[in-house]
Parts: sequence; structure tokens; C-alpha cells
Amino acid sequence: MQALYDVPAPAKLNLFLHITGRRDDGYHLLQSVFTLIDWQDTLHFELRRDGALTREDLSTPLPPDDLCLRAARALQAFGGAGLGAHIGIDKRVPAQAGMGGGSSDAASTLLALNRLWGLNLSLKQLLPIAVRLGADVPFFLFGQTSFVQGIGDIIQPLDSQQQPPQTRFVVVKPEAGLDTKEIFSDPLLQRDSSHATIEDFAADHFRFGRNDLQPVAQALCPEIKKAIDWLESKGMHARMTGSGSAVFAQMPHTADLTDAPVAWQVRVCKSLAAHPLVGWASETDIG
Repeated sequence: MQALYDVPAPAKLNLFLHITGRRDDGYHLLQSVFTLIDWQDTLHFELRRDGALTREDLSTPLPPDDLCLRAARALQAFGGAGLGAHIGIDKRVPAQAGMGGGSSDAASTLLALNRLWGLNLSLKQLLPIAVRLGADVPFFLFGQTSFVQGIGDIIQPLDSQQQPPQTRFVVVKPEAGLDTKEIFSDPLLQRDSSHATIEDFAADHFRFGRNDLQPVAQALCPEIKKAIDWLESKGMHARMTGSGSAVFAQMPHTADLTDAPVAWQVRVCKSLAAHPLVGWASETDIG
């Protein structure tokens, strides 16, 4: 195999996000349901036999050392057999949005290079690499709607009785972005939400709970509140995803979205039952 083209890296939404505590090392404990949507980046991988790792930005310029390159280096160090890759990224998921774009790119990179380099590592073997790259990366690696706990490393896929129905969402990314570290370090952040259960969530998929990061985020970025108010003026129930600044609402009916401010990115997205790359790594070790 010499190349893998058109590898998808879909974004996620947090249908709710509660902060239940904080560890001694500063990491926050959370509970959330993550689901995938069809707003995605597209990655291309070409094999290099000289061991070099290079990247080409095909749309939005990325930082010199982004999560894709870090993921590739981590996998290479684990067992890349001296192989490298040239990675092309068509970046469509906005940054600083709470949609997990960089983490999704990293997970797709792990899955694609695991295949391109013939490593045949299982999801169990890839998971420790994913955890070190970032809290959201493990979810994208497993790739289906899940109840997520801990620091993002405890992932329980929802069964057919627990999963929300396939639906459409209006997703709005205001012009301004937010720095995740700034939100989590804010002294006003609520960190003591009571523990929820999957059954609590399943009773009302799209209205259960809240996003505990939203009050702090709205104070830092007033556009978030404006976007939520705009969606709710259309008769939809809106909230922020992740650490923002993107917000979303289930779209149960047709709505006129043409009056959104020009600087906002507004997109109608479909939920995904599973990541397009599910099955690219086995669930159990081989051999």
C-alpha cells in the first residue's frame, strides 16, 4: 500500500457536559455524551520510506506542530518500522470551537498510518497513544456515540436503546474562538455537578443536562450567548458544545437560517451512527 486518500475526520458535539470534580494533578473529571456529525476534515496519506513525516495544508493553515504530526510521531515511536508519511489536510472543522477537530484529525491519523504502515495494532494498543495526545482523541478512535467519563478516557458506547435517534443539528461557530485552558482555569467554573447516569440521559436525549463550561465561556465570548439566542428565536433548544465557541441545536423542523451574521459559520449537519473508519483497527490484539 502506497497511499490512503480521502480519509475522513468528523467533528463531534457534546450533547451535555458536566464537570464532576478535579483531580490532584489539575485534570478535570467530566461526564458527557459525545456524538459525531458530518462536518469533517479530509486527510490524505502518502507513504515515505525515508522515515520523514511531512505535512501539507490544503486549505486553512495549521500550526507547525499540529496534532496530526504529533500522532504520527507517537505511532512511529511505538513501532513505525522506520516508515514515514506525507500528510495532506483539508481543514474544514473550525478551530477553537469545541468540536474536536484537531483530536479527530489525530485519531484518523493513528488509524490511517496503522494501516498504511502495516502495523496491525488493535484499538486496545492504540488507546494509550490516543490518551497521551488529548482527552478527546480516544472517543474518535472508537467512533460511536458514547457516554464519556473520567478525563475523557472512560468511554462506554451507547446501545441501541440508549442512543439518540439520527437527527439534524444546526451548528453555529461565531467568529471568535476560545482557549480551552482559559475556561478550565477560571475560578468561577462549576466543578461539582452531581453524577448523571445513562438512563438519565436516555430519558430526554436533546434536553438533558447542560454544559457546565457555558457560563464561563459566555462571559469570555459574548457571541456565544448571541448565537444561542438566535437559535432559540427559531424555536430550537440550543447549547454550547465542548469548551466552545460553537453552539448547536437539534433541528426538528425547517427553519430560515439566512439572517445569521455574516461572520458566523452556520451549517446544518447530520448525526453519524458511527465513524466512517470503524473497523480500521481490530478491537482485540492480533497474534
